[in-house]
Amino acid sequence: MPFTATPIDGLKIFTPRVFGDERGHFFESYNEQTFREAGIDNHFVQDNQAASTQGVLRGMHFQTGKSAQAKLVRCTEGAVFDVAVDLRPDSPTLHQWFGLELSAENKKQLFVPRGFAHGYLVLTPTATFAYKCDNFYDRTAEGGLRWDDPGIGIEWPELKVEFQINERDQGWRLV
Repeated sequence: MPFTATPIDGLKIFTPRVFGDERGHFFESYNEQTFREAGIDNHFVQDNQAASTQGVLRGMHFQTGKSAQAKLVRCTEGAVFDVAVDLRPDSPTLHQWFGLELSAENKKQLFVPRGFAHGYLVLTPTATFAYKCDNFYDRTAEGGLRWDDPGIGIEWPELKVEFQINERDQGWRLV
């Protein structure tokens, strides 16, 4: 199977099988049957894409209630450090985080179930980040956590540039 478990239940790394030759490469970035066989039976309804420069930190975002979203995230250009934080109230891993590098080169993707905060830090001069959501965005259900919350303790990579974080993401609550 192209899936790897993480220490947090439900959070899975997907590494597609890549076919390459002198012309380039091909891979399936998503196949509903393959994901269903791995226990991921989400119906994705929205695709999003963001372009950013090195040091941009986006997150930690989530949607609440009926608007909660599962996401399948990947980096199609450059590289990011991607992070998910478990916010499921009855989870034994509540407030634990998991992070990994997603890049155009490694082609890895992360499946983030509903009930997680999510964010990423751009590691390369530029990066394009793309993700599928299984629920539509609802501004009224938006929530977030501080990227530097000491109660969570995310270990962000050090960069030679300062992090660029928008005002809204600087103002999210602590756990």
